[in-house]
Amino acid sequence: MTASLSPQLFAIFSALVEDELGIHYAPEDAPTFADKLAVRAAEAGFESILDYYYFLRYDPGATLELHALADALVVGETYFFRELEPARAAVEQVLVPAVERRGRARVWSAACATGEEPLSIAMLLEERGIADRTDIVATDLSKRALARAAAGVYRARSLRAMPPAPPPPAWTPELEAVAQRVMVPEAGGARVDREFVATVDYRHVNLLDRSAVTALGQFDLVFCRNVLIYFADGTVLRVLEALTAALKDEGRLLIGSSESLLRFGTALRCEERGGSFLYARSAS
Repeated sequence: MTASLSPQLFAIFSALVEDELGIHYAPEDAPTFADKLAVRAAEAGFESILDYYYFLRYDPGATLELHALADALVVGETYFFRELEPARAAVEQVLVPAVERRGRARVWSAACATGEEPLSIAMLLEERGIADRTDIVATDLSKRALARAAAGVYRARSLRAMPPAPPPPAWTPELEAVAQRVMVPEAGGARVDREFVATVDYRHVNLLDRSAVTALGQFDLVFCRNVLIYFADGTVLRVLEALTAALKDEGRLLIGSSESLLRFGTALRCEERGGSFLYARSAS
């Protein structure tokens, strides 16, 4: 099957993907999109991209294939302790006070990919001594990524911000001790202790599915880092509405260090906490 798309096919297919999955592809992304699409269509047994489109658009049984297409399209580039400094600040400035106020806290890792982020959060909580009083929910669009997260097996690329590589500035001997306790070295990577993996509640959720997000409940802290950049502006606003509703009254949202919400005019205000920027609900 050819890995090129006519402008017309790109337009209808990219619109379908954005409608169903929220992932935005600009015209300059067409070659990458076409390659991934062609591979998945062939794996699903389609000789024609147009036939594949009609199946996804109109067949009642297309839901499972949409999940498979999401797996093929999503790029889960992540690693342990990525952007550690703001993560540590969020734990210290949001979760620790929440535990002190109510005895328990909840944190959500949205678009968690293969689990490096929620497990990093779990280790930060363990280091701080509040892991047993904090619930971690982690969600992703890709069922394949979630299966890998639940397995807890990682290659060296996921460990590149950990010793013996130069660790990030916020790295501490206490955090290293936690990591050494729960991560067992294996050839070419490491395996996370199964009981530790089980402290994370992994769920399959599309961030565009408002009812599914609502069903998660509310959180003291939401991580949604380096995700919104894949969405068109309209989709970003829809996702932010859902994330805002998922925040408790004193809850905070943490996005990627290179991201900003200021141009969207949302019901969130930006505040500096411990040298990092978090978003809170604006006062009514």
